[in-house]
Amino acid sequence: MNEQIFLQELKELDLLQQAMTVIDWDSQTGMPEASSEYRGETMGYLSSIYFEKKVGPKIKEALDYFEAHPNELSEVGQAAYRLVKEDYELNHAVPSELMAQYSAATSKAHTAWLNSREQNDFDVFKAALAENIRLTKELIPYWRRTEKTPYDVLLTQYEPNMTTEILDEVFATLRDGIMDIRQTLEEKGTVPDTTILSRYVSKAQQETFIRNVITQLGYDFSRGRLDDTIHPFATGINHRDVRITTRWNEHDFSMATFGVIHEAGHGMYEQNIDEKYEYTPAHEGASMGIHESQSLFNEIIIGSNRAFWEKQYPLFQTCTEGTFDDVPFDEFYAALKKTQASLVRIEADSLTYPLHIIIRYEIEKMMFNEEVAIDELPKIWNDKYEEYLGIRPDTDLEGILQDVHWSGSSFGYFPSYALGYMYAAQLFHAMKKELDVDAILASDDYAPIKQWLTKHIHQYGASKKPNELILNATNEPLNPQYLLEYMRDLYFTVYQVPSK
Repeated sequence: MNEQIFLQELKELDLLQQAMTVIDWDSQTGMPEASSEYRGETMGYLSSIYFEKKVGPKIKEALDYFEAHPNELSEVGQAAYRLVKEDYELNHAVPSELMAQYSAATSKAHTAWLNSREQNDFDVFKAALAENIRLTKELIPYWRRTEKTPYDVLLTQYEPNMTTEILDEVFATLRDGIMDIRQTLEEKGTVPDTTILSRYVSKAQQETFIRNVITQLGYDFSRGRLDDTIHPFATGINHRDVRITTRWNEHDFSMATFGVIHEAGHGMYEQNIDEKYEYTPAHEGASMGIHESQSLFNEIIIGSNRAFWEKQYPLFQTCTEGTFDDVPFDEFYAALKKTQASLVRIEADSLTYPLHIIIRYEIEKMMFNEEVAIDELPKIWNDKYEEYLGIRPDTDLEGILQDVHWSGSSFGYFPSYALGYMYAAQLFHAMKKELDVDAILASDDYAPIKQWLTKHIHQYGASKKPNELILNATNEPLNPQYLLEYMRDLYFTVYQVPSK
């Protein structure tokens, strides 16, 4: 065994993964509905080959050999070895038949979710969701190492070393802080007028504007593309093919505008991982929390910045061909930052957004740490929205059917959004010590921001763990107070809350 043979095996695994990623992208953007059964069979077949190879004899031989001969590995080889070893220990005992069932079930569940949304009826999705939960519960004993609860096992799939114990404490701090800010705004703030946000802006006008903006931010269209879908996502197929998607609303331009800026953050992360890690597991995000930190940095930290919008507003007015010529900038900017409880997560404002995540987190804990009937889930969902946000869904479409994640068995993923938001605010705090961010966003060159993020986060891919990246970039571990401070500064300014 030598490093070249090891890396060649990893390249073959990566090529299989690329094929499955293209198929999955197609399933969510252009696949005919009638082909769902065939697509599920295809994905199940490829997944079984991929899984068997991932825990196969060549990988086992390499792990055994390099455990005894670590000095024979280069820097890239060592990073790949660590990740492959972790993954092997997680999956080598899982029966390939179970993994194939799992993959086929998620493919079929996506179509069931689409149909249930079309019919606005959770019952259409219910059986597929139950099957995803059942298979995930079957997998948990194989994945479990030292985690205290079944749901902790799922959390660590997306955020290494994360536990419900940590999240319960962090989310309580975040929830209480947000509630306090909302109360202050209600008692002392001046609510912005948002009527301008519903003005008609055609899809073509929106797309012209947003393509220009994300190009300025650093998304490379020569290595990416923008497509339509029901639930926006980004997917990295390889270093030169990182695709993003969105959905459009011609009477709410802000949805796609911020949605595309968000997905471009994911895309920029993967486009800027050091090429030396290509064809290895290190050539992807360090965790879903770190990945979300990059998308939310784009969407919320940059997308909430007054200097950014002051610079972009003339372009927006040009692209919308006179629709906003009568709207002063201050009125436009304040409208963008109004906070109001929303039923739909991806339409939530930057203040209430974490509450949407906490709701999903609590429901997922119930799914895996407790016994909860599938039939009860819509009511539980609606009750929690009423408790935390003061609003209650009238339909399944604006309630439990809004997210794609459960159709893909991505249980444990949702907390990454809130973790990413906290990481983003902490990175912003550190960045401001080195860069005049407002001045950069008012200029014609945003490159220094992307360069700072590439230096501290992007370039490393998965070669470093989330806690290591955050500690190295900010000189302290995760601290939720930076996000609360950011929210107070932003919303107290927009809402003209008198200073004490």
